Amino acid sequence: MTSFITDDFLLQTDFAKTLYHDYVKSLPIIDYHNHLSPQSIAEDYKFENITQVWLAGDHYKWRAMRAYGIDEKYITGNATDKEKFLKWAEVVPYTVRNPLYHWTHLELKRYFDIDEMLSTETAESVWNKTSECLMRKSHSANGLLKMMNVESLCTTDDPTDTLEHHMAIHREDTKVKTFPTFRPDKAFAVENMGAYNVYLEKLEAVTSVSIENYEDLIHALQKRVDYFHEVGGRLADHGLEQLYYFENDTFDIKDLFKKIKAKKGLSSEEIRFFKSHTMIHLGKMYHAKGWTQQLHLGAIRNNNKRLLDTLGPDTGFDSIGDFSQARALSEFLNTLDSSNQLAKTIVYNLNPSDNEVFATMIGNFNDGTIKGKMQFGSAWWFLDQKDGMEKQLNTLSNQGLLSCFVGMLTDSRSFLSFPRHEYFRRILCNLIGNDVANGELPNDEKHLGKIVSDICYYNAKNYFDFN
Repeated sequence: MTSFITDDFLLQTDFAKTLYHDYVKSLPIIDYHNHLSPQSIAEDYKFENITQVWLAGDHYKWRAMRAYGIDEKYITGNATDKEKFLKWAEVVPYTVRNPLYHWTHLELKRYFDIDEMLSTETAESVWNKTSECLMRKSHSANGLLKMMNVESLCTTDDPTDTLEHHMAIHREDTKVKTFPTFRPDKAFAVENMGAYNVYLEKLEAVTSVSIENYEDLIHALQKRVDYFHEVGGRLADHGLEQLYYFENDTFDIKDLFKKIKAKKGLSSEEIRFFKSHTMIHLGKMYHAKGWTQQLHLGAIRNNNKRLLDTLGPDTGFDSIGDFSQARALSEFLNTLDSSNQLAKTIVYNLNPSDNEVFATMIGNFNDGTIKGKMQFGSAWWFLDQKDGMEKQLNTLSNQGLLSCFVGMLTDSRSFLSFPRHEYFRRILCNLIGNDVANGELPNDEKHLGKIVSDICYYNAKNYFDFN
């Protein structure tokens, strides 16, 4: 059976087809948030087989395989790469209506020109053809990026990372510009005193700052922000359940840090205060550098304690949380804005019930200084599928200006994830096309073509300072 991924996949009207094919299909990709390995890019890594580039680290696929009853041996265990792939091929026909069904066949078609449905019957031929392709220079790490017309991308990096691979990429002056993103969540993860103090030692080593008090911690983090900026970093990112807000004098931050250094336990409120206080300091640093801060809010992580102990974090046991978001988000943004130190901000929501909360909240802090300064980020994680994308686009349209949106990203660890930009572009063009067909928008190809082009590429190019 041949693939259902036709030239007009997801495009239901003639106007949508025109928007996609004539205005956005060939635009370069700016992927401003992902979890790709900068080392793989620097070394132009060649993957031995499709399991290594496609299944390794992909907890979306792992969750589906577990749901289908596949033994962990074939997911994260010691089965061979081919055995793992064959098990995934067995599952794929039963992922219908899950976004994995679309992504799987879109990726096989775009990277390997495979136009048949993946199943147990086709698995052997798909394995052989993809293995043959991956031996070619065109399918190295950089080759895969160039194949998808990726212009620039931003990885996700801890403050203690050396960024040596980013510097190597810059020296090579590769076509795909690669930049680090400052992800300092571990710098205030004081829930585990032992692990946190070990982290402080790492931070001391890379900054040559002896971190004896809270002022030293802020100084060390500032040095790393400065360093990231020198290497090309222009974004920061935080992955949090929720923000917290306290009056500044609720606790004495200096005393809290002394307790941390002494490995004395903090109360839950003290932990939250420490995080909140540090986030404000960081937010001011980002503003001073002209950076964009990203806030990924709403995930409840590591729910399955038994399998967490066995497999570790980031293995497919996270989900949508139902945290209170509005008040603390308002206070966080307002604290920075009150001193005119609020950086460009992208807020990503994981709970769809909070879409309108997030979309209306960012509107409070647009001040006319920058087009689209405050962004309601693209549908994220469990929501980056057709229904989730449409809901995010509709909410943003209703509560803000869709025309100012900086568009899609992969948020992925896989070099085969970039057709998600195509997926988004098709969904966007179809949404606009349907509005035209329904008489809800004028049949103005030039104007609407510019808007979708801006959303898919030009807004991001102008928003981020990658020069």
